[in-house]
Amino acid sequence: MFRAAVRSAGVVARTAARPKPSVALRALSTTPARLSEGPKPELFGPGAKAGEVPTDENQATGLERAQVLAEREGVELFDENPLDSSRIGTLADPIKVLSYEHSRLVGCTGSPAESHELLWMNLTQQKKRRCPECGSVYELDYQGDSEVVLHELH
Repeated sequence: MFRAAVRSAGVVARTAARPKPSVALRALSTTPARLSEGPKPELFGPGAKAGEVPTDENQATGLERAQVLAEREGVELFDENPLDSSRIGTLADPIKVLSYEHSRLVGCTGSPAESHELLWMNLTQQKKRRCPECGSVYELDYQGDSEVVLHELH
């Protein structure tokens, strides 16, 4: 019993001897972030004022905000036009799909358009893809930086 009392007193004495972390140290670590006067990112909207309903321009962030700002200036940021469905792509003359990425997801509805259900295919630079329903062939036309090399896709 005596030993237990001495042990607990030693634990209390050791914890009391440790320096307590000061609040100033924690506040100092966050001070540069709070007080920095750097420019605010353009892709974050200002938000709505109190009591107002925000518009898309006020609350959009990221790529959506970039698209909203581009539309305001009359520029189409993303190409949302459908692929050419006036013909069926062949191995000799496939339908080219422009991309800035090494792979792209493409949906085929047949030729003429809407002649079969929507089927999705993953195009890569390595090979052309044929729609299993209508037989149309698609090929990725990579427009990105040719120096960027990714590992082999499995």
